Amino acid sequence: MKVKAVLHVIEYDFKNFFRYRWFVVGLIAMNLADLFISAIVFTQMTKDIPGFDYFQFFAPGLAVVGLFASAFMIGREVNMEVRREIHHYLLSLPMTRNELAIGRVLAGGLRGMLYMTPLLLTNFIVLRFPTVPELLLILLTLLLLAVGTSGISISIALSTTSFEKFVTARGVVYYMLFFCSSVFYPLWVIQEVLVAKGLGILVVFAQVNPLTNGSDMIRSFLLNSSDYAFSPLMLLNVAVFSLMFASLAVFAYMKILQRH
Repeated sequence: MKVKAVLHVIEYDFKNFFRYRWFVVGLIAMNLADLFISAIVFTQMTKDIPGFDYFQFFAPGLAVVGLFASAFMIGREVNMEVRREIHHYLLSLPMTRNELAIGRVLAGGLRGMLYMTPLLLTNFIVLRFPTVPELLLILLTLLLLAVGTSGISISIALSTTSFEKFVTARGVVYYMLFFCSSVFYPLWVIQEVLVAKGLGILVVFAQVNPLTNGSDMIRSFLLNSSDYAFSPLMLLNVAVFSLMFASLAVFAYMKILQRH
């Protein structure tokens, strides 16, 4: 595999990404508004809970939300290319199918990291700046999460025959991963609510959810709370998620290309 060819694919996807730069800027502004308006409101609503500050809790979750949503955007483009058969042009480029597939998955993840950067910097400003080892662990975890998310998105995009079906599938994935994780509320809240409703199996899903592990990884370094302690299992969980879905996306993408 030629690294140069993979880099050309990544460059191609970043150019597409920057075509919507004002749209992306608007989304980042909306995410920051969620933090500085919605989170502050909910902080006032939950101020009676001892030792819990919703603003500080939600800030790391917001970075993960932005990362996930932006890394997922690559699926929309892949779905459109397959439906309009633009991938015929991509097949004419001087690179192997494997290089093309790997490049698309990595590009989606790296675009997610770029989008997430202002949100992560906001975390450092409003919470605290991590040490260098902590920063490297945070970035590694988020990169793995972004690549895995890109893999999920591409896999869904290639398994649906229309844009409407892709949007529907994306909505289901968003709903499950966002609202059954510790992005918006702590795991102890999820456990109390779901167990009371007889949905204990979803508690297990929330615990292994990569968005939960990504959010709690950031919290373990940026919040001075014993409720969030770094565990190598967090990193392992995200790494397995990334490897599984990135591999699935590469396999599915190559299968689509082999038909032509």
